[in-house]
Amino acid sequence: MKKLFLIVAAIVMTISANAQSYNVGTSTTSTDYMGNQTTTHRNQYGQKTGTSTSSTDYMGNTTTVHRDLYGNKIGTSTTSTDYMGNTTTIHRDQYGNKTGSATSSTDYMGNTTTRYSDAYGRSTGSSSTSTDYMGNTTTTYRNQYGQKEGSSTSSRDYMGNKTTQQRSNNSNTSIWSW
Repeated sequence: MKKLFLIVAAIVMTISANAQSYNVGTSTTSTDYMGNQTTTHRNQYGQKTGTSTSSTDYMGNTTTVHRDLYGNKIGTSTTSTDYMGNTTTIHRDQYGNKTGSATSSTDYMGNTTTRYSDAYGRSTGSSSTSTDYMGNTTTTYRNQYGQKEGSSTSSRDYMGNKTTQQRSNNSNTSIWSW
């Protein structure tokens, strides 16, 4: 009996260790009456680390400006959507140099798969997003080798504001693109 207890305890400890993830921050997004979005990023301690502001033109293309804690521009993201509903996002640094891209497609179930590339087009990872019946989304991030790196969960309040909780498998890394 004692041996069985030790085996069960060892299994539970192994599962717990493998399931561990670390809070690496949160994002809160609000939308104004024009449809523009402002996202405030915070680290795991609740300290503000930066903001992203997004606006969409009449063609449906979205431009997002990323700023650091002090309001300095650190980069931009531009997203366009093709006639199939697939999106391509180009990330650039504060000097306009391309730093990476992301391409997303959505299946008939509403699940989205995104593939990330660096400035040279090399794969840096992927993510898969699913939405439940309440409209909450769960995203799983994987590196270029298919290994899980982290996850994020998003929910909206009755005002339409979105809160996203990011978690990483490594306490020293962030899974945010920005």
